[in-house]
This record gives sequence, structure tokens and C-alpha cells, in this order.
Amino acid sequence: MRLIMELKKNQEIILKIDDLGNNGEGIGRLDGYALFVKDALPGETIRARIMKCNKKYGFARMMEVLECSDSVRVKPKCPVAKQCGGCTLQHLSYKKQLAYKEKKVKDCLVRIGGLDAEKVEWLPILGMETPWQYRNKAQFPVKMQKDDSGVLRPVAGFYAGRTHNIIPVTDCAIQHPCMKEILEAVLSWMLEQHVVAYDEVSHKGLVRHIYIRRAYHTSQIMVCLVLNGRQISENQQRTLIEKLTGISGVTGILLNINTDQTNVILGKEMILLWGQEHIEDRIGEISYHISPQSFYQVNPVQTERLYQTALEFAGLTGEETVWDLYCGIGTISLFLAKNAKKVYGVEIVPEAIQNARENARLNEIHNAEFFCGAAEEVVPRLAEELAALADVVVVDPPRKGCDGVLLDTIVKMAPEKIVYVSCDPGTLARDVKLLGEKGYEVKKVRACDMFGQGGHVESICLLSRRRSI
Repeated sequence: MRLIMELKKNQEIILKIDDLGNNGEGIGRLDGYALFVKDALPGETIRARIMKCNKKYGFARMMEVLECSDSVRVKPKCPVAKQCGGCTLQHLSYKKQLAYKEKKVKDCLVRIGGLDAEKVEWLPILGMETPWQYRNKAQFPVKMQKDDSGVLRPVAGFYAGRTHNIIPVTDCAIQHPCMKEILEAVLSWMLEQHVVAYDEVSHKGLVRHIYIRRAYHTSQIMVCLVLNGRQISENQQRTLIEKLTGISGVTGILLNINTDQTNVILGKEMILLWGQEHIEDRIGEISYHISPQSFYQVNPVQTERLYQTALEFAGLTGEETVWDLYCGIGTISLFLAKNAKKVYGVEIVPEAIQNARENARLNEIHNAEFFCGAAEEVVPRLAEELAALADVVVVDPPRKGCDGVLLDTIVKMAPEKIVYVSCDPGTLARDVKLLGEKGYEVKKVRACDMFGQGGHVESICLLSRRRSI
């Protein structure tokens, strides 16, 4: 407590970094008091400036590396890596990124989940062959900003860490190269047609975000402009179509209307301006129609490896009934269906269920059914009505993890196996602990790097029902 009182904002200190935090920030300690420092790496001694002190930990800004960790620090590929809030680990060698993510998953499951590390099979992390230009989706915020000559121009990019200040960038190192051409085309259209970007403070202006999705296997591209209203003339629409259709791969142009004063990117109304309202992609042998609102993993190569792991963990023989909860557009459901007797998918988003049913028809898969609603409400009723007991349950929840009621529902279904796909080791560990208390034990764990250069990590767990002695 005394040390905290001695540390003041803007005070400069010398700090030894010994660990990495949950988001890839360096952690150093002064008399046991933890300080989190962006861009610092373990093994380094740095000069840092205190920014904020809480009761148990604080934040500091790195000013200078005094003793460098040459074995792990690399030069970032992106010129705005330090300013941008996206790629938090670009300065760390990729080999060390994988080690950090693998350790993060294991530490969370042991520390929070209460696992006995000796009783779990820890499979090696699935790393990327090339951890660059892999993202198939981007949502670029747009603002008006003066250039060096004082001319007010539209710019697009990414938010700086913990702010809504846009770092202008069109050539992102982890996005597919087509994104650059599309961004530049939209920004030049805005300038030529006097289309003004949205301002969060005044709530005036038209273009809020430029939203792009690209299919890995078909190269189809969807471009969606998120607009603060309908103030776009026929001539502006026509010239936008002319610019974007000149880019190879563009198959659909959409407008999304979002007039709410919110941080949520997409509004409820979607207007097809030109082409088709979806793109088509494949995972393995399964084709999918992907709409703007659909959840679809951002790393296509790693997604196939992740789902193949889910298939291996499920150990299907063709006789099993599988329930896929948080099924989205049916990506995992249809991937598993070829090896299962029956697959039931449940998802609360109506548009996603519509896509899932369309995708089943597209692939001529007849042993998969999809239902809309909250899993904890829908599953008990359906299981009774259909007399469909679960042999395997698959969950792939959002970052917040599974609802407690849903976990109770899964336990009541009494599947032999639970395959848990997670994008957050912390909530995975919390849920695994609860399932462990209710009769399930973790058998296998594998991390998968879906987010090269960033701090997030995907992982997958196999849980089996504990046998009574």
C-alpha cells in the first residue's frame, strides 16, 4: 500500500519485465506490485512512465528499452503497430507468440478451472504456416481528418488501444490485400462525391464503417457500407457501384442502416445495392453461404484445422446423435454431419438459422436440423419431443462463455462427450470447472492460433462423463 502511494502519474521508473498479461502486455513488479506495460516483453529492462495506479495493479507506458530481449523481440511488419489497438504482439517472434498462447490456455485451465495438469492430454498448439494476410473480414471505422495540407478528407483504419481515435491505415498486414484496394476505392468515392464520414460526437455525417468479407476458396468479396441514414443519392449509388465492380472478386454491394447512437456496428436494416447478398465459401468439403450478419471464423485455414480437431475429439462412428449449441450458420454442425447419425443445431439468431438451413440444402445434407431460440429453453423441450438423447454435445459460445442455465441443461442431457470450442481461455476455464463439479472431466486440450500477431487464442477441449466407481 505504501508503494502505491509513492508512485505518481507521469513518474518515470526502471522496470524489469518478467511475464505477459492476458492481452499481450508486459508485466513488471515493484515490491510485488504489478505494472502492465504495452509493447514490453519478458526479459527486458525498460524505462517506463506511470499512467495509472489501482489498488492492486497499475499501468505504465514504455519509454525506452534499456536491456533488450534479442531472442524474442522482432521489428513489427506494420508501420503503425504501436499506435493501432489490433496487433498487440507484432513485436514478439511468432514462435514465442505460440508459446505464450499455449501457456495462457494451460494456465487458465489449471488456475481457474482447477485441472490436474498431469491428468490431461495437452496437444501441441496449431500454429499458422504464414501468420500474415489471413483475415477474411474487416470492419473499418471512418472519420473526417485534415491531411498535411489542411484539406479535410475521409480516412479509415483502426482504433488506437482503449480509445475511439482512428489510426488511418488501408494496408493492414493481417488483412487480405484486396481490403486495401476496396478501402481506397470507397474513400476516393467519398471525396469525389462529397460524402461525409460519421462523427460520434455530433452524430452527423453518413458513412460509419466500411465492412468487407472475402471468401477464401471462391475469392468472392462482399462490401457493405454502414450508414447513418439514407442520405445517399442515386448518382452516389451509381458511382459507388461503378468503382467497386471494377475490383476483381466483388460479387455484392450492400448498405446497412444504423442511426442508433451506439458502438454496435451493424444496424437491423440491410439493403442490397448490387449483386448478391451473400458470399460462398468452403470448410473442407462443405460449402456455406455467408451473409453480413453471420458469424464465420476470420481465419479460414486455421478454421478447417480447428474443426478437424473437433471432429477427432468427437470420435463419431456414424451412430451418434450430436447437439450443436450456438450453431450459428451451421459451420460445425454440417462439418460433423457426415460422420453422425443425426445433428441438431440450436442458435438464438433467426438469420443465422435461416442460413444454416440453406447451407444444409446447398450441401444436400439431410441428417441435420436447425432450431431457433435460446438453447437453455429450446433444448429440453426438443429433446423430449424428438426423443433425441445426446451422445455428443458441441458448444462454440461467444467470448463471455456459456450461460449457467445452459451448462445445467447440457448436464441433464447426459452426453458421453462434450466438445467445447472457445475463444477465451478464462471463460472456458470457468465453465470447465462447473462441468467438472457436475460429473465431467477434461481429457484433451488443444490451442489453435486463429489470431496471429494478436493476443487472443482459440482452444478446444474434450470432456467425458465421469464413470461412477
